[in-house]
Amino acid sequence: MQSLKNPPWLEKKLVEPEHLKSVVESLRKRGKTIATLNGSFDLLHAGHLYILHQASLQADCLIVALNTDESIRRYKSPKRPIVELQHRLEMVAALEFVDYVVSFDETDPCKLLRQIVPDVHVNGAEYGSECLEAQTVADLGSRLHLVDRIPTLATSNLIQKIRQCV
Repeated sequence: MQSLKNPPWLEKKLVEPEHLKSVVESLRKRGKTIATLNGSFDLLHAGHLYILHQASLQADCLIVALNTDESIRRYKSPKRPIVELQHRLEMVAALEFVDYVVSFDETDPCKLLRQIVPDVHVNGAEYGSECLEAQTVADLGSRLHLVDRIPTLATSNLIQKIRQCV
C-alpha cells in the first residue's frame, strides 16, 4: 500500500505556493541570493540536470518552479504531462543542488517571479534573451542567465526515440 505522505526529501524542499513569500523573506533576511528556474521537467533527463545545475551556480539558493499538470496541458498538449506533478516534484527535489521546489498553475512564470523577485532567473538559451520572462525579469531589476541546451537531450527528441522503439 502506497503512503499518501510526501517522501522526506520532498518534505524538506517543497514550498506550497501560499508559503512562498515567507520562505523568500527568510532567505533574504539571511542574506541569501536567489536563482529561479521554471519548467515542466517532464521526463526528467540529463539535459534537465545540466540546466538545473547551471542554475544552482548562479546564486546561494535555487528555487525551481514546476508547471502543474493542468498548466502543461494548456500550453503543451492535452496528452501531457507524461509524469504527473507529484512525481516530478519528487524527482527535482531529490537533486542536491535544488534548494526548494514549488508549483504554479499559470502557463508562464511571470506572476511567480514577481512574488520571488530573484537575483537571477535562468532559462534555456533556445528561448533567447527576449524570452517570455525577459521583460518581467528586467522590470524586477533581476538578471537573466541563459544556459545552452544539449541538442540531443531535448524531451521532444527523447519522446521521438521512444516512439521509434515501440
